[in-house]
Amino acid sequence: MGFVASDSGGGNFKRVPSGVHIGRCYSLIDLGTQLSSGQYGEKLQHKIRVAWELFGEDEEGKPLTVEFEGQEMPMTISKSYTLSLSEKASLRKDLQSWRGREFTEEEAKGFDISKLLGVYCMLNVTTSENNGKSYTNIAGITPLPQALKNAKPEAVHELIAFDLDNPDWAVFQGFHEKLQETIKQSPEFAQALSMA
Repeated sequence: MGFVASDSGGGNFKRVPSGVHIGRCYSLIDLGTQLSSGQYGEKLQHKIRVAWELFGEDEEGKPLTVEFEGQEMPMTISKSYTLSLSEKASLRKDLQSWRGREFTEEEAKGFDISKLLGVYCMLNVTTSENNGKSYTNIAGITPLPQALKNAKPEAVHELIAFDLDNPDWAVFQGFHEKLQETIKQSPEFAQALSMA
């Protein structure tokens, strides 16, 4: 998972171009506890996926849009995080960069991630190659510059929040199959299903 925004569609997948783009957080999805593998082996970690819609143009002046069900929609990009604000956690580093300030000890004890929904930022997007595949990565998140705060692009995507502690099954049904399968692997999904 990490920094990789993966291809969730078919063969016509259009990649987000490298560069710095205006983004708006429109989706927060609780993935539940997932098995992660990294340099220290495998471990179970609670994961979330944060997604942004993007605004602006690529280097050729073409808008950052894709056609979806007959209409032009902003391109999107997502990043999965371990749900942790420990000192070394990627989520903490990105949130501090996005907010433009460090977390206080009190804030780090419990930050409501849902506050991110609808918030604009600047996303530094890079591409990388691995085993012949091309990946689009979020390399950094910073606050929207003051000059853009009064001229923010108009929001397009509806806000989506999915929390396994209080799941909205209609929202879940709208996820693509690969995302549903990921969530179904978590023990929290089985527990939520048994309570439904």
